[in-house]
Amino acid sequence: MFFAQLKNELWKLFGKKRTYIGFGAFVLVQSLMLLMFKYTHWQNQFDRMLSGNGYLAADYISALTVAVVMLTPQILLLMPLYVALVGGDLVAKEAEDGTLRMILSRPISRVRLLFVKWVAGIVFSAMLVVVLGVVALGFARLFFPWKGMFVFAPLASTFGIFQPGEGLLLYAFSHLFIVMNAVTLLSVAFMFSCFNMKPAAATILALSYLFVNMVMQHIPFFEAYQNWFITHHFECWLLVFQNPTPWAQILQSEITLLAISATAFILGAMAFQVRDLKS
Repeated sequence: MFFAQLKNELWKLFGKKRTYIGFGAFVLVQSLMLLMFKYTHWQNQFDRMLSGNGYLAADYISALTVAVVMLTPQILLLMPLYVALVGGDLVAKEAEDGTLRMILSRPISRVRLLFVKWVAGIVFSAMLVVVLGVVALGFARLFFPWKGMFVFAPLASTFGIFQPGEGLLLYAFSHLFIVMNAVTLLSVAFMFSCFNMKPAAATILALSYLFVNMVMQHIPFFEAYQNWFITHHFECWLLVFQNPTPWAQILQSEITLLAISATAFILGAMAFQVRDLKS
């Protein structure tokens, strides 16, 4: 019965037009960024950086390099927006429409209903990240050659040079951690969605939580408290490209994000359990 209910939730989720806003926005933004990369002088900065470290820039201005450059701002800004939009809708929208009362008239517990909706949201998050990564690499390959990979992320202290095969494997592997980022923020939006509020309010609260973390993380006074900010752990996907890979730090971040996701679900379930949906 669980898989039958999950299938039903996925049909409802992907039957809404707003679910596809993120997919369309990624294609549009990546197209614009790719045109800028192709026809502007952004490569000059990479040329100076690679030449200063003894590498030939022509060997590393490639599809893989451009794909990572395109992913970084989208993972930071766009992806949280669209997963929060869906997460804030999962429960609050049905409560607003009055369909939850009909659903709960069936012999199913509230916790089980929420868990099925949460898993459907996780499936959406994973699909969004996969599409983001595949489209970024596919579009970049249209205009840039298949050569070595160069990754530079000063905030994560990452500077990596890789051969094409190794770079592709690391690129694919990093998306596992990006999925965890998306699931975490979706869980936060899902938690607010379980409270008695409008879908837009749940989305805004989740994004506010993200941006407050982002701002406080970059205030020098809070430098010693980096591990307390969710955005610090979101950067762990870039740590995959460090050499050697700091597995202990990545594991710590992933456990923290998993704990935040589980805590958000539990708090949301507790709030939803005591709600009066008949009023």
